[in-house]
Amino acid sequence: MTMHNTAKRVEWLQARLRLLEAEKALTRQSDEVARMRQALPRLRIDKSYTFDTDQGSATLADLFQGRSQLLVYHFMFGPDWAAGCPSCSMIADGFDGFAVHLANHDVMLMAVSRAPLAKLQAYKKRMGWSFPWASALSNDFNFDFNVSFTEQQQRDGGIEYNYRRGGHEMDMQPVPPTVAAFAATCGTDAGSFTRDRPGMSAFLREDGVIYHTYSTYARGLDGLWGAYQWLDRAPKGRNESGIWWRRRDEYEAR
Repeated sequence: MTMHNTAKRVEWLQARLRLLEAEKALTRQSDEVARMRQALPRLRIDKSYTFDTDQGSATLADLFQGRSQLLVYHFMFGPDWAAGCPSCSMIADGFDGFAVHLANHDVMLMAVSRAPLAKLQAYKKRMGWSFPWASALSNDFNFDFNVSFTEQQQRDGGIEYNYRRGGHEMDMQPVPPTVAAFAATCGTDAGSFTRDRPGMSAFLREDGVIYHTYSTYARGLDGLWGAYQWLDRAPKGRNESGIWWRRRDEYEAR
């Protein structure tokens, strides 16, 4: 942690104004990146996908629920796991609060995982969530959007994640202790755990045609991880030397 001197008010204000200029520059850069993101060319989706949802069988078009835009959070929850990923769970803790605002701004938020619907429903009940969550167990959706991989790909070193092959922590051998620990909390082994990964994909429906407009993975999800945005503004910052977070019902009472 950075050591700090105690300053007088005028010194603190001078330092804060210097930081304000840097924050303004970052905001302007973030705005420009957002414009670049929205200017990406579209990929037409002609492949059919069928999902299992609380309302029954649904197509990709059905997931829009009448909106023209769909944001999918690829939630790590493999078919044979006992629980969802703790990191994805921490991110998803914020979904219910803003999903209603998105839905009233022509944007549908949907989580998608490969776990069977019954597991998703049970886990959602445990966590106290109400946002929509679809199972992609019976289709190739997660594989096509590079968040799920086969054992063969894993054995052959053929996993391409975050637009590159290899180099991600989940591809390292031997398996890092943090990855093995997370896998254990999900009731699975490291091999199964690393075949499903987090991501977020955006889609547009226009004149009956669905387009894929954007996907992001790994650290690209940091901006969606609401708790970290608060920690970055706390006096000690993220202040972490390892895995410190838990599922919301696993913390000791304080």
